[in-house]
Amino acid sequence: MDPELSEVRHTIQEVLHILSSSRDGVQISEALRSVKHYLNGVQSTVLPREREEFSKTYFSTFLRCLVNKLSPDWLELLPAGQLEELWDSFFLEGPADQAFLVLMESIIVTAGPSYRLMKMAQVLTRFLKRGRLAELMWEMCQPPQVPRGSCLLQETLLNKVVCLPDHLSNQMKEQSPSLFFPQNYFPLLGEEMIQVLQRISVSLRGGLDCSISFLSQILAKVCIHGRQKEILGVLVPRLTELTQADCIWQRLSWRLVESVPDRGMEPVVSGLIQEAPGARVLSQLLGNLVMKNKKAQFVVTRKCLLLQYRYPTEVLQNLLGYLALDSHRRTLLLQVLKDLLETWGSSSAVKHCPVEQQLYVSKAILICLSHLKESEIEHIREELLTTMMGGVQCHIESSLPQVRQLGMIVAETISSRIHSEGPHLKFQYEENKLTRELLSLVNLKPVEASPPASGDSQRSPVMPAPVVQPASLSSEGKACEEEEKAQGSDSDLDSDDEFVPYDMSRDKELKNTKAPMYIRDCLEALTTSEDVERWEATLQVLESLIRRNPAATKEVSTELAKVLLHLEEKTCMEGFEKLRQRALVAVIVTDPVQVAQYLTSQFYAMNYSLRQRMDILDVLVLAAQELSSPKSLEKVMIPGPPEPGIQLLPAPLTPSLNKVPSEDWRRIVEERIKTKTRRFAKGPSRADTANGPNKLNSVVGYFFFPLIERFDRPLVTFDLLGEDSLVLGRLVHTVGILMYFAINTTAAVPMGKALLEFVWALRFHTDAFVRQGLLYAISSILWSVPAERLLGDLTDELLETRSWLAAVAENDPDEDCRKLAMQALLLMEKLKDKLQIDSS
Repeated sequence: MDPELSEVRHTIQEVLHILSSSRDGVQISEALRSVKHYLNGVQSTVLPREREEFSKTYFSTFLRCLVNKLSPDWLELLPAGQLEELWDSFFLEGPADQAFLVLMESIIVTAGPSYRLMKMAQVLTRFLKRGRLAELMWEMCQPPQVPRGSCLLQETLLNKVVCLPDHLSNQMKEQSPSLFFPQNYFPLLGEEMIQVLQRISVSLRGGLDCSISFLSQILAKVCIHGRQKEILGVLVPRLTELTQADCIWQRLSWRLVESVPDRGMEPVVSGLIQEAPGARVLSQLLGNLVMKNKKAQFVVTRKCLLLQYRYPTEVLQNLLGYLALDSHRRTLLLQVLKDLLETWGSSSAVKHCPVEQQLYVSKAILICLSHLKESEIEHIREELLTTMMGGVQCHIESSLPQVRQLGMIVAETISSRIHSEGPHLKFQYEENKLTRELLSLVNLKPVEASPPASGDSQRSPVMPAPVVQPASLSSEGKACEEEEKAQGSDSDLDSDDEFVPYDMSRDKELKNTKAPMYIRDCLEALTTSEDVERWEATLQVLESLIRRNPAATKEVSTELAKVLLHLEEKTCMEGFEKLRQRALVAVIVTDPVQVAQYLTSQFYAMNYSLRQRMDILDVLVLAAQELSSPKSLEKVMIPGPPEPGIQLLPAPLTPSLNKVPSEDWRRIVEERIKTKTRRFAKGPSRADTANGPNKLNSVVGYFFFPLIERFDRPLVTFDLLGEDSLVLGRLVHTVGILMYFAINTTAAVPMGKALLEFVWALRFHTDAFVRQGLLYAISSILWSVPAERLLGDLTDELLETRSWLAAVAENDPDEDCRKLAMQALLLMEKLKDKLQIDSS
């Protein structure tokens, strides 16, 4: 062996013997100082070879010996903490990687709270605050001097650096210092990584090689552990600033992400997409990563767009804007648009995907369209047209209003981009917050929509904002406009003429049409009369006539219901649908058995439109609601002003009685009494409680049972289990509402049993609107049927229903279905608890 290295070995062995056997503080201090000479080489006699041999071969063994001797008595062998300060210096000044590993190893193996554990945590805290973590990472970024075992060392350090908060919290529990909390530690780790990157930048500018893979592995492992926000919240702002106008820093940022292992590519890329403040910043940080790395390309073009829908709109704009910012990446943008449109136009996706995911895909399509140039649109015009036609049909056929709106808006946008100069599709839909947000995505700023790529000075045109036709002037606006014109034309009038012409533009002709006074006259007017004014007047008075003449109505109730069901609007009459519906409800309430039998039979009859069938369901529900509600008795109000709660009224100015007429003295006295009176819970005047028989009790079966008898028998033009799922959904909601109105009726139990069988036959329906109705029907059964009858007569059915509800609450793709299933489960548990309390 080399005599110089042999001397190092002999010295270390002697020091280890002193540490293990001696209790002399001065001797121990001298031994430690002799070791420190090898550490920092302050003596000229210590050669670099000796120092390197000590650091690589003996330093870890020496540190472990120090940790084993750690105790309060041992550190007090020298006064004033001299030995403790010398002990700490070996961890704070020696090779950072070995010191860190020994510290972490000693913390992990220490069992329970102890002096040693607290001391090691204090030293580790000082280790981090001194920036030693940056030195550790910098050592790993140097070209390896000893290739053998270096991979194992890197893996060990990687695990200990990233999992440090977990190790400390496992050992120290609530006594863990705040520095080791994840929300504090990982931002510190991000700052240390920036320091290392700055040293790498300086080295590269000086022509020295460095490796960045260790930093990439740390970044990947932190993001895999779910701490993207903490570390990238520090890295992204600093890298954004440093890469703004520095090509070396841009290369460092690109290399940092490119060197991330495949297992960490998804969390790193998705974290950067979320943290980047814009598409340009994301392009600075990633470069053309999606063109070089297949995993990153899959994450950006497939995973973030088609396989999940958790990102907000800003993240979508960052992601798609990043693809649009470079001419090489725009090919991926076109491919992404085709994939999104394929999903959007799939009837299976429209039926089975949650509404939230369909909204997410629709937003991505609109953002993609806003980034495309006219030349790119021209190449895929036929594909866009074909997909649009199939997709808009799938969406309009959906029973969910929000899905129909999505289809209309996306189809309008595609049509406007395909036929930018000609007529395009235009739908009528309700304007709300969602529609305004979607339409705003089409009109991005030119600088964000498509900035010039490198080597391409041509800026892509931006799709113009949709033209909004100005609304017609209101009557007040017209009046003001005409008044201004009249004032402006005063100069044209004769100065002696003081009269201004009266505005008669809004005058209406007085009508002297006499409305019918008998039910049969109303029938004649609605069916045979050609007098439009008489037809309108008849419809306006029909409901009141029906309610005033129940006997006459019962004679022609079925015929009248038939006329109203087939009645079509002859004029642009305001409120036609409402008047027709109220008249039908009045007919049903007047003669419920005959009319309900007729309407329920017509629901499954031939040659009816879907609109008429849904009208039948609406009027049946409204009539059942009215029949189930008791009529209020005539209200007799008790005199007296309403006084809420407890009040202490302020005293008004007291007038003199001598100046007040004698007839007002009572009023003044009462007001004084009120001002001095403190009132307790004197509420509003009370009326007699509304009561009366529940008329629905004896007729609810005529409303309910015929509706669920023939739902599985398709007609030539009407198939509830096929394409007419919208009507099926309305039917399911209707029978659920009827079940709710049947509470406290004798028919509630057989209705509940029949409805459970009806629900069980449709429980796996693919339409979310139908499933929502089924779940609402279950809640109605639980609410309306007495608990003892439910658990006594329908035990098996309830057990099967409970299992189904649990599966829906956990696995159904529709959020509303999951909520309704959870509500039904909670209601079932409450009824069970209530029955147990009652029985006890």
